[in-house]
Parts: sequence; C-alpha cells; structure tokens
Amino acid sequence: MAATLRRTFASLGQRLESLPALRRLAGGDEPQTGLVLAQGLAASVMILVGSWGVGWLASSQQSIFARTVFLNPLRVEPAGVIACTLLLAFGSMLLCRSWLRLGRRGSWGPGALPTVRRAVLLWGAPLLFGFPIFSRDVYSYIGQGRLLHAGLSPYENWISQLPGWFAEGSDSLWAESPSPYGPLFLLGARAVYFVTGGVPEAGVLLFRLFAAAGVLLCLRVVPQLAARLGSEPAWALWISVANPLFLLSMVAGVHNDAVMLGVLLWAFLLVFRGRRLAGVLAASVAIAVKPIVVLALPFLALAMLPREAGLGRRLKAWTFTAVVAGGALGLFGWASGLWFGWIKAMATAGSAAFPYAPVGLLGLGIGWVGSLGGGDLFDIAEVVYALFKAAALGLTAWLALRRRPGPPVLACAYALTAAVVLAPIIQPWYLLWLAPLYAASRVYDGAWARFWYLLTLGLVLVGVVDQLSVAQWIDLTVVRLIAAAAGLAYLAYIVFVDPETATMFGSGRFARRFAGLTDGQDPGPEGPPPQTPPPRNKRNRTPA
Repeated sequence: MAATLRRTFASLGQRLESLPALRRLAGGDEPQTGLVLAQGLAASVMILVGSWGVGWLASSQQSIFARTVFLNPLRVEPAGVIACTLLLAFGSMLLCRSWLRLGRRGSWGPGALPTVRRAVLLWGAPLLFGFPIFSRDVYSYIGQGRLLHAGLSPYENWISQLPGWFAEGSDSLWAESPSPYGPLFLLGARAVYFVTGGVPEAGVLLFRLFAAAGVLLCLRVVPQLAARLGSEPAWALWISVANPLFLLSMVAGVHNDAVMLGVLLWAFLLVFRGRRLAGVLAASVAIAVKPIVVLALPFLALAMLPREAGLGRRLKAWTFTAVVAGGALGLFGWASGLWFGWIKAMATAGSAAFPYAPVGLLGLGIGWVGSLGGGDLFDIAEVVYALFKAAALGLTAWLALRRRPGPPVLACAYALTAAVVLAPIIQPWYLLWLAPLYAASRVYDGAWARFWYLLTLGLVLVGVVDQLSVAQWIDLTVVRLIAAAAGLAYLAYIVFVDPETATMFGSGRFARRFAGLTDGQDPGPEGPPPQTPPPRNKRNRTPA
C-alpha cells in the first residue's frame, strides 16, 4: 500500500514538473539563487492578489474600495473568494519554501548578505499594495488616533465609544480594551487620522510605510549587531527579517512592532559603539511606540559596562538610563497629553486574553472554577494574570542582578521571552520580537533551527486560515477548510517531499525514497548537501 502511494505521488509530481507553468513551483532543478528570489517574488504577488479578495477592508462611508464595485468579483462572488483564498494559501507556503531554499543555498559568507537583503526587498515590495492580512490591528491604530483627535485618552476610553467604529474595520476584541501602545505612536496615529480625514485606505498606507521603515531599519541593524556579537550577519538576517512570518506580519499585516524592534536593536548597537546617550534615547522611542520593551532598559545599561562590572557600577548605569529614558518619555507624554497613562494600561492589560495563550487559558480556567463557588470569573483571572506578570518581572530582575550577568542582548531576549510566554495574550508576531535578538547573539542549528522552521510554517498557515475576511453570505467555515487543506498539503510537501527542503527538517531519507533515489544517489544538479551555519565556536557561544 505504501509503495503504491509513493509511486502514485511520484508520478503526479513528475507530471506537474513536466508542465512549464508549474515545473518550478512544484519542484524541478533550481541551481541558481536568482530563481529562488524570483519564486519568492511570485509568491508575494500571489499573496497581494489574494489579499484583494480576502484581506481586511473597512466598510465605512469614507472607504474608497467599499464604495466601488471594482473588487466585487473577488470579494463577494464565491468563485472569486475561493480563488483568492487559494492564492493566499499557496502564495504564503511558496514564500516559506523560497525562504528555506534561500537558506539552504547560503554559505553565510560576506557575499551572502547582499542576497538576503535583496530577498527582503523583493519579497516585501508587493506586500505594500495589498489589503491587510494576518491581522486588522491597523484599523485599531486608526481608531485610537481618532480617539486622541477627539480629546479622549486611548488608555481610559475605548474604540467602541466612537460612532461607526465597527464599520471602520477594528476588531471587536479590542473594542473595550486600553491601548497597548506608547504616547509617541498614539500621537502619530492622531496625525494619520487628521491627515487622511478618516479615509481607511489612506491610513493603512501611511501606517504600512511606517512599518516598512521599521523593516528597513532591521535590515540595516541586524547584520551589524550580529557582526558585533559574533554571530553570522547574513544568517541572522535570513532567519529573522527575511522570514516569511516577519514580512507577512510586519508589512502585509501592518504592525508597529517593526519600528519598535528596529529602534531597540539600533539602541543596543549605539551603546556598543560608545554612544550611550543616543542609545538610551533610541530605546525611549521604542518604548514610546510599544511600552513592553521597557524591560530592555536594564540590559541596555549593562551593555555600557564590562561583564565583570560590580553592583555599584551597574547602579550608576541603571540610574543614568532611568533618568534619560524617564525624561524622554515624560516629554512624549507631555506632547501627547497622555503623560504616563501607558503604565496603568500595561498593568491592567489582559481583559482581552486569547484562550490559546497558555496563561490566558489558565486564568480563564481558574476563574471558571472560582465562579462555581460564587466568585467573579474575570476578577479571579486578573489575579492569575497579575501573578504571572510578577513572575516575568522577577525573572527580568534576576537576569539583571545576578552576580555575573550574561551577554546583555541575550539576557534581554530571555526577559522578553518570559514576558511573551507568561502573558495572557500571545500573538504570532510577538515571537518576532525575540528572533533578531537571539539570532544576533549566536548561531542556532540542529533541533532549535528545525523547531523555528516548523514554527514559522505553522504560524504562517494559522494566519492564513484564521484571518480571512469573507462576505457574510459565504460560508466562512468552508473557505477556511479550503485554505487549511491547500496550505497543509503544500506544507507537507515542503517538510517531507521536496528534496531541497526536507533535509532541513530531518526528512531527507523520506524525500529521497519519494523521489525514487537510493541514499547514495545525487538528488539533482543542486550538488552538495544543505549548507549549515558554522559550528558554534567560542566566539559564537559567548558574544561580548
């Protein structure tokens, strides 16, 4: 039975490869990196067109596209919706495949860095022109800018207080939650709303340009920081910024996290170069975009000192960092009129907990048990969330205060990992805060690398299936099943069948058997086995 199944799939694969239009998408010989870059570009164009049919679109009277019939064949006709769903699913998986195959070809020498940068630019460019996918948080950005423009604090008032808020595209999950963003970003959101007059497409474009600026900053800073810390610059950029989850979340999904992350990484680079004041000011900007990175400040101060510095010198560095950052944040708070309202908003976040976040699930579960005895489910859940937040803060303090602290960027990555994992809300792009910090600190290979590859592919597929905007008269469940089936089939091909990528998941023997090759046979003109990152030598293990 198994042999028959293998022969059937092998025959199907050969037929697909024989078709000129499908040969290179189904497999085939791809000895040139340029072809891989072209495949990724084709994938991005597929995603772009798919977003026109199933991406998030506001339905307010100010919307340009909601008042036209131009996109009706793609958005309101079942055939168009299904076609766009398939384009989005196959395009996203093809982008993942292109990313993996680019990494397989990399020797990670100095010549590899321009290629990876070119991949980021080529694959990210088409995503600038699509409707938001993977998330519609950008419409919440616009709503919070509208709140501030109306003289209301987004930390104390909700989007649901605005007339017509739902038609403007905001997710109801955030309708009555305080803003998790900093005063500088909210000031910018107010400016966007004012300049665009509330036209959602114009607002999306401006916020996307803002996110793209963050990606470009990461494109520049990640390799420099990796070189400084003893990692491999090209590999670090490939594993984090060229990552399809990063491009789809930050560019296509329009998230301000790209700017937050890029400025934070730049802050560390400035401090390592001896520009301490500039580094702390840059970190203050990152906090004023998304306050969660306030956890990075103790480690930014440690980056100013030698590893053997005592507690006294650390206290001086922490005091300097706190004074400068506090002054900068106070200035941003004064300019926005919000002052330090973000502190209370951070402390009370969690009311919009996602059930699939472990701590969110645990809090709701304990709250439900407590409600059986007469307690309030959400009050009890908030206590659970507060305990885990305290645990994250305690771990951050321990990492900073221990007698011989580790490398500051890596310690910062550990602290932010704790903040993400122990939070009641986990979004896929939260993991993207961590990847550049880890990648810049050292090279990871083996099981850790395979885990990241699988996690990337899985989260990309989850984003495709979970975030589809479909007209109410079209069965969303059916569309999601189509997306899941198409995406899973391509994902299985990448992981188990494609001889160029299966080896990266430890499935090379299965792929060779599928292709009808023995263990000793050459899989094709590709030549040598997959390139792996250099061994973790002393320089890689202990970056300064």
